[in-house]
Amino acid sequence: MDVQRAIQEIHKQNFQAVYLVLGTEEYLQDQIRTAFTESLQLAKDDLNFAQFDLEEESVDDLLDEAESMPFFGDYRLVFADHPAFLTAEKKSHTPEHNLDRMANYLKDPAATTILVFFADYDKLDQRKKVSKYLKKYGETIDTQPLNEAQVRRFLQQTLTNAEIRMDRKAFELFIRLTKANLSKAMKELDKLILFASQSKHISVTDIENLLPKTLEDNIFDLTNNVLNKKTSQALQLYQDLLIQGEETIKINAILLSQIRLYLQTALLVKEGYQQGKIVQILKVHPYRVKLAMQEVRHIELTTLIDLYDELIENDYKIKTGQMDKEFLFELFLLKRA
Repeated sequence: MDVQRAIQEIHKQNFQAVYLVLGTEEYLQDQIRTAFTESLQLAKDDLNFAQFDLEEESVDDLLDEAESMPFFGDYRLVFADHPAFLTAEKKSHTPEHNLDRMANYLKDPAATTILVFFADYDKLDQRKKVSKYLKKYGETIDTQPLNEAQVRRFLQQTLTNAEIRMDRKAFELFIRLTKANLSKAMKELDKLILFASQSKHISVTDIENLLPKTLEDNIFDLTNNVLNKKTSQALQLYQDLLIQGEETIKINAILLSQIRLYLQTALLVKEGYQQGKIVQILKVHPYRVKLAMQEVRHIELTTLIDLYDELIENDYKIKTGQMDKEFLFELFLLKRA
């Protein structure tokens, strides 16, 4: 079941006895948590609500709570976090879990308890009986990360619901700075929507002023300045990073990593590989590959090779103290003019 349908069913109070919320998208998992507590009107200190961390507390404790009758209410809501025993991952210093008792409970759960397992994992170990039973007898809610197109639709719908207009260029910048990650994007979007509550409009300037930029974000801009021969902008950005306390050796290393990604992407595109296959081969985020593919269409392969070789050489010279590191990096930028 997808999250939207699950939330609708929860608010209608069409409850199942056991749920498995499976996936690593934190924002979607939080939406499910909120839907349950709002539908049942339960606060964290309510006697009919309990939450267990199964990396610290045992399944026996969890099931003792689940088998208890609700206190002056129709339902008892029990959240079970970090059920790592459902996966192939081996955790140390965790309690002994009575998984046979849990399997028996899943076959015949308490009618007045809503037991929700929040499994923030990519997948379960289906070889384990308890995992099979949970999938068989529980209702699975999918909270795996959304792809870029789904994230875009989600954000656009959120803006529409808030009656906020975001410029197209601002939206593209927002997607890039949040790396098309829904959890990160929604945290930042909440602040932007609050900021635009009066104007009902979000511009590129608003994004630049309100969203924090990571070093990687700045290196992305620096890379594009280098590739597009915007030497003065590249030098200014480099100086700004130095003022912020960043080290030249670190800047050079991340720029090298970015150029390496562009070079690898260019070579794979030349061989006829599509985005999905390139993601599999390089094992990087799909959105980074998409941006790299957009950039390398306009760049000669020899240019990327030359940049990569020079950055490798600079890294060696900096680490061996052959030249002043700041002078060496500025010289590298000036050569791009």
